[in-house]
Amino acid sequence: MPELPEVETVRDGLQRWVVGRTVAAVEIRHPRAVRRHLPGGDDLAARLVGTRIEAAARRGKYLWLPLAAASGIVDECLVAHLGMSGQLLVRPPEAPDERHLHVRIAFTDGAQELRFVDQRTFGGLMLDRLVPAGADDVVPAIVAHIARDPVDPAFDDALFVTRLRRRDSAVKRALLDQSLVSGIGNIYADESLWRARLHGERRARTLTRAVALDLLGQVRGVLAEALRAGGTSFDALYVNVNGQSGYFDRSLAVYGREGKPCRRCGSLIRRAAFMNRSSFFCPTCQRPPRAPRARLDVT
Repeated sequence: MPELPEVETVRDGLQRWVVGRTVAAVEIRHPRAVRRHLPGGDDLAARLVGTRIEAAARRGKYLWLPLAAASGIVDECLVAHLGMSGQLLVRPPEAPDERHLHVRIAFTDGAQELRFVDQRTFGGLMLDRLVPAGADDVVPAIVAHIARDPVDPAFDDALFVTRLRRRDSAVKRALLDQSLVSGIGNIYADESLWRARLHGERRARTLTRAVALDLLGQVRGVLAEALRAGGTSFDALYVNVNGQSGYFDRSLAVYGREGKPCRRCGSLIRRAAFMNRSSFFCPTCQRPPRAPRARLDVT
C-alpha cells in the first residue's frame, strides 16, 4: 500500500499538472471507484464539472483537491485514497486507455487529462466538505480525525513524544496509529525502528524522552530519503502521475530482506508475523524486549 512518500510524490505531481484547471467532463467507468461517494457516480460527475482545482493537499495517505465553484466559493474537495494499487495519472487525451482505468477527468483547456487507475479496486474517489481542523487548517471531513505527519511543518514534536510515551502498546503498533501520527506504514516503520535500534515489540511507555525523540528523527530521515527517491516500488502498481516508479526499495535496510545480512552488523534479518502483515528486524541490532518475570506469591 502506498505510504506517505508515495502519496506525497503523487500530490506534488498533481500540484504541477492539474491545479488551476477547470473540469470539463467526468467519465465514471467502474462504480467501485466512487463507492465512497454515497450519492453515486452521476452525482459526483455532475458536481465536478465546471469546478476549478485550487490546490493539491495531503494528510497521511489521503489526497484531496479543493474545488472552486463558479461562484468562487471553495467549500468542497475531491478526495482520493489510493488503497493498494490506485494510481492518479496525467495522460494526453489521445493516449490509449489503461486496462484498469476507472475514472477519467477532462479539462476545458483540452490538455492532459487526469485518470484514476486501480487494478485491485480498493482505492477510490469521493466528494467531501471541507471543515476546520485548527486555527489555520482546513481538511476534508473524512480526514479530520487523522493526525499530522512528521514532515508537516506544523507537526508538534513535544506533543507526539508525550502521547507516544503514554501508550502501553508495542512501539511499532503506535507508529501505525493514524490518530497519533499519520503517513507511516509498515515499510517505513520497520526501517525507522532499525535505524533507531528499537525492536517493534518494545512497549512505547518504556521509551525515554530522548529515545522517543531519536525515533522521531529516524522516521523523518527515512521519509525524507524515500521522498527524494520518489517512494518505494516493489511492482508496477505504485507509480507517480507520469507513470514512473520510485526507487527507495534499493535503500531498504530490513524490510523484505529476510535471511539477508544486516547492513550494520551482518546478522541475518528475521521476519515475524504482525497484524496480518510482516515485521522485519535485525535480532542483534534490535534486541527483543525481555518477557516480564513471573511474580512468585510467598505465603
